[in-house]
Amino acid sequence: MLNALMESTLEPPDRHHLSAALGWLGLGNWREALLELEKISPQNRNAPAVLLTAYDVAAASKDWGVAADIADKMVDVMRDAPGVWLSLAYAVRRKPGGGIQQARKILTKADQKFPGEAMIAYNLSCYECQLGNLEVARDWLDKAMARADAKQVRSLALKDPDLEPLWDELRRR
Repeated sequence: MLNALMESTLEPPDRHHLSAALGWLGLGNWREALLELEKISPQNRNAPAVLLTAYDVAAASKDWGVAADIADKMVDVMRDAPGVWLSLAYAVRRKPGGGIQQARKILTKADQKFPGEAMIAYNLSCYECQLGNLEVARDWLDKAMARADAKQVRSLALKDPDLEPLWDELRRR
């Protein structure tokens, strides 16, 4: 998908800088990736492919404040992509001054926009579980299982520390 976005929106040299940034990310070097992104012309900095890559760089560097700012732009630019809402919630949960309550608010809004998305329901289950709302967490996890392959969701949940309070129950299912 990212290659298609690059091809459709960016011309050289910006396309080359983005490709180099992706290469550096693939090698685990977010610092060099960031340097390549900084070479992209200002008019292309909000291109979807650039934003997605910039988010990945910020996440790799664990700069969750920057990641949340980028994800907020991603939601503006790619409003109909459920994944960008998940990225925003993920970063907001981790950024200084953020948290689970704020992330939950973002995904509650996203669930209204994308009522069939399993990962939105899954992450809402994680948030509710961490907030101690186990009954609500169960409901969201059941929705996630109904929206996707239940066995895969259950397997994922049994490895997710956010859902540890539900593990015994999930093992009995």
